[in-house]
Amino acid sequence: MKSRLLSLFVLLALLAASCRTGGPGRPAKTVAAFFNKYQNRPGFRTTDWSAGLTTRLLLGRLGKLGGDNDISQALTAVRGVKVLTFTPTSVKSEKLVAEGLLKEVDGLLSNERYTPLPVTSTDDSAGKLRYSARQQGDRVQELVATGNVQGAPDSFMLVDVSGDFTKEQLNQLTKFLPTAVNQITK
Repeated sequence: MKSRLLSLFVLLALLAASCRTGGPGRPAKTVAAFFNKYQNRPGFRTTDWSAGLTTRLLLGRLGKLGGDNDISQALTAVRGVKVLTFTPTSVKSEKLVAEGLLKEVDGLLSNERYTPLPVTSTDDSAGKLRYSARQQGDRVQELVATGNVQGAPDSFMLVDVSGDFTKEQLNQLTKFLPTAVNQITK
């Protein structure tokens, strides 16, 4: 009897050790599930922007006024942008950022086969973002960025950009995104 109880205890300990940490509750398995899990929790702020045809045409014209055709094409390829931010206000919420949220996002991006992208931003004022992309063939369907809210180093931010981008348009978005997100999160 004691050996069975000991075996059961060892088995439970191994199962607990193999579980991925990931914030409170069960870890999200997709980016959409991550947004759903946290968007209505206290301290989290979600911005959801869906690009209709009129909005994309307007963005394309604004990009052309700036003289950069690549950025205007990238902006017209955007279908939607979601931003989730969290700024901790206690030691417990700082631990959630440091140990829970980042590990949970890293785990789901790895499990869902997002490809990490190199960071090429030289503008430190825009903040450092880590990028991952989901591709189908030579087209990028989704760009995910993680980082901190500008001016709050212990914060958390997740940005999800959906669309249909070429690799060059993706490069343009990674240059444009930090400044745009900082304006959105102000």
